[in-house]
Amino acid sequence: MNTLQALRNIRSRLFARYMAGALLEDDDSATAQTRRRLLADIGGAVLEIGPGSGANLALLAGRPGLRWMGFEPNPYMHPYLRAEAAQLHIAVDLRRGSAERLDAPDESADAVICTHVLCSVNDPAAALREVLRVLKPRGRFVFIEHVAAPPGTALRALQNAIRPVWQAVGDGCHTNRETWRTLQDAGFARLELEHFRVPAPLVSPHIAGTGYK
Repeated sequence: MNTLQALRNIRSRLFARYMAGALLEDDDSATAQTRRRLLADIGGAVLEIGPGSGANLALLAGRPGLRWMGFEPNPYMHPYLRAEAAQLHIAVDLRRGSAERLDAPDESADAVICTHVLCSVNDPAAALREVLRVLKPRGRFVFIEHVAAPPGTALRALQNAIRPVWQAVGDGCHTNRETWRTLQDAGFARLELEHFRVPAPLVSPHIAGTGYK
């Protein structure tokens, strides 16, 4: 293993530990309320992209007929997610893979979940093409993402400036992606999208919603 790969492994391990520590969020926060609302009736065959340490599993626990498959490229996240799933008594099919190339059959998922993931994938447009491929007709894509601030604002300038450092320490996360544009161009039959803000420096602008195939 070369030095660069060793550093990447250390970064991924530390990021996984941080995310596991941040698993619980304030139940009254904007993101927590949005998660609960968007996932309220998700069930059946569910595919989650970048589930991390399993922050969404508690909102799916107890759903009749739930069949959960997740693709998490950071292997150091896997033990935390499996422990969370075991505590919640959820059977999981957890795999290592990228959002741009999902090892799942065409039209096999009733829903795809993606929360705070499109900021870090290499090719968000390709990831959304995969989402549409694996979704069943009339299936749903549920998302929450932090996004770029409006052009010309001080926050956008700061996001642009800090992006290389943020990306290096944040497991590939970009601070300044206009992800709503990628979603609008993805080809969903219908897209419900809302903008909101959270009290977080640099990444306060957020979007959330549902895309229907």
